Amino acid sequence: MPLTMNRDVFITCAVTGSGGTQDRSHHVPRSPEQIAMSAIAAAKAGAAVVHCHVRDPETGAPSRNLAYYREVTERIREAEVDVVLNLTAGMGGDMIFGPTERPLPLQDAGTDMIGAAERVQHVAECLPEICTLDCGTMNFAEADYVMTNTPGMLQAMGRMMTQLGVKPEIEAFDTGHLWYAKQLVKDGVLEAPALVQLCMGVPWGAPDDLNTFMAMVNNVPDDWTFSAFGLGRNQMAYVAASVLAGGHVRVGLEDNLWLDKGVLAENWQLVERAGSIIENMGARVIGPAEVREKLGLVKRAPKA
Repeated sequence: MPLTMNRDVFITCAVTGSGGTQDRSHHVPRSPEQIAMSAIAAAKAGAAVVHCHVRDPETGAPSRNLAYYREVTERIREAEVDVVLNLTAGMGGDMIFGPTERPLPLQDAGTDMIGAAERVQHVAECLPEICTLDCGTMNFAEADYVMTNTPGMLQAMGRMMTQLGVKPEIEAFDTGHLWYAKQLVKDGVLEAPALVQLCMGVPWGAPDDLNTFMAMVNNVPDDWTFSAFGLGRNQMAYVAASVLAGGHVRVGLEDNLWLDKGVLAENWQLVERAGSIIENMGARVIGPAEVREKLGLVKRAPKA
């Protein structure tokens, strides 16, 4: 399939994530205030969308605390810079199995399995413009950890998001996830045209080689909007690859800690560099107002 370069590109900044990066860089934000301030700095540097998880302010461990989500949301909405808010809904589907000869019961440390309504509770309360929907189950990096998103769970969560008027960003870690995402749209669970994030190089999903990337791109319906990212050293390479393939881009400390070899990055610096790549390719970085128009989003006002 011939490539059609995207000339109007939005940048998403994935601000902090839920991985164990908090002790590998002092720039990874932990507290709600730090996460919000890092998101605001990224917006000032050119990010039209900020994708936020929350963490325990003391330990940096991933959290589902509603108060943290509320604080992050309110701080971003009250800021002097405009940005589209994208909250994760990926938490609450973690299974850690026991040893291979005794996999059950599941391990208490690390297992976090909750119902659909609880997984979407912070979305219902904060009403971001976008929230993520991890569109499949997969072995995820560690030996006995499974990221669990069953078809029934995805149907329930997807319907809740649609009813709330929050745009799901489908997180596709492999081609099968795109296959099921198209089924969710066909079944009326999600509305078309959909928004999808192609997640490249996450063990053990789609590897971050260009053949696999183009297989993912070619499985995205023509009327959908897609963005893509690659982990670590390939983050900026995927900025160029996604724009060339017709998509948008995601950068940020969730996916990569480094600006250059031996130089730890801040989120705004990664956004700034992505913007330079996009513009040097002859494309234009678009802002939040154009993203809302493109995706049919409604801006939420700060709490009175």
